[in-house]
Amino acid sequence: MPEAANYRMLHTMIRVRDLDKSLAFYTGPMGMKLLRKRDVPDGKYSLAFVGYGDEPEHCVVELTYNWDQEKPYELGTGFGHLAIGVPDAYKLCEEVTKAGGKVTRPAGPVKFGTTVIAFVEDPDGYKIELIERKG
Repeated sequence: MPEAANYRMLHTMIRVRDLDKSLAFYTGPMGMKLLRKRDVPDGKYSLAFVGYGDEPEHCVVELTYNWDQEKPYELGTGFGHLAIGVPDAYKLCEEVTKAGGKVTRPAGPVKFGTTVIAFVEDPDGYKIELIERKG
């Protein structure tokens, strides 16, 4: 498919229950920046896009906040995790913990390998794999 060379990943959307808390997590210990935010009063929702670089060069995460959502979302069994390459997974786990976040798998080598990984959870319980990449 020759036209696929012009395709690119734009964003991953996740639903969040508390937009301020989620933004604090992603722009705090995770080090992303808020790229854009939009409130849609008629639809009773807000969208916030966060990432490590400006669009369209970088894929971003869309945080969707539905104003009327009272109960936590069911994450289901189909979603696995977001994966983020980081220079120091050990240090980032410390930062997540200091910010009140949850480290579910401390930084360390993968089983039967040498790549250092860790898993953390955002305020809604979405899993994020940290993959250490030097240089």
